[in-house]
Amino acid sequence: MGLINAIKETNEKAAEVGEKYLESSLKYYKLKFFKQLSVSATTALKIAIIGGLALLFLIFGAIALALHIGDSINSYPLGFLITGCAFLVLSIIAYLFKRNIDRLVIRKLSKKFFN
Repeated sequence: MGLINAIKETNEKAAEVGEKYLESSLKYYKLKFFKQLSVSATTALKIAIIGGLALLFLIFGAIALALHIGDSINSYPLGFLITGCAFLVLSIIAYLFKRNIDRLVIRKLSKKFFN
């Protein structure tokens, strides 16, 4: 009977250790999830704020550039057309480098997500 009691005791201890491991693992993953969520939320907020301000700068800068070009060549519509064509060229260049942009974003996000 001593052997059976020892096995029973060992099983009970193993069950307790297993439960503690599961509880601590659950706490760890909850904490890790919270960290990833908070990093993602703050990153999204920063992107929204900085992106919004950069967009406003770009819009006003483009209007000022178009007005300046239009004033220089005495044709405001042509100034806006030239500025629009410049943005079209920039868009085409960005489209051509889209895979490089994807790789850069994936590298940056994977460093933050998997660490």
